Amino acid sequence: MASRLNPYISFDGDARQAMEFYKSVLGGTLNVSTYGEFGSETPPGYADKLMHAMLETPSGYTLMGSDNPPGMEHRAGSNFSVSLSGDDAAELRGYWEKLAQAGTVAVPLEKQMWGDVFGMVTDRFGITWMVNITEQG
Repeated sequence: MASRLNPYISFDGDARQAMEFYKSVLGGTLNVSTYGEFGSETPPGYADKLMHAMLETPSGYTLMGSDNPPGMEHRAGSNFSVSLSGDDAAELRGYWEKLAQAGTVAVPLEKQMWGDVFGMVTDRFGITWMVNITEQG
């Protein structure tokens, strides 16, 4: 297997809900492991929290995430964004519409000066997504 670069998102207790939401947007298979599955060293109140989650989609995307362990500071979405790009306009517009529900649109999904259709939205979990639809020439 070749090396891969995957976005990994840390959550403040709502990783399961967020990863299930992303599965509803992107499709695919979601595998989760809880802190409680790894024995007696589980921090109090963390048995059902996600220690690791991985979503693998039919389009070849992989998204990982987890709930922060106790004592680790959480900074929702302030240091990265997730980019979805390609030339399948229908697929990408579908993702956009679902991500924008209850989210905040920073840049509407529309034709940009470089010729592509682009938009930026912060979803209801505080994660910023950039969607770029390549114009076919």
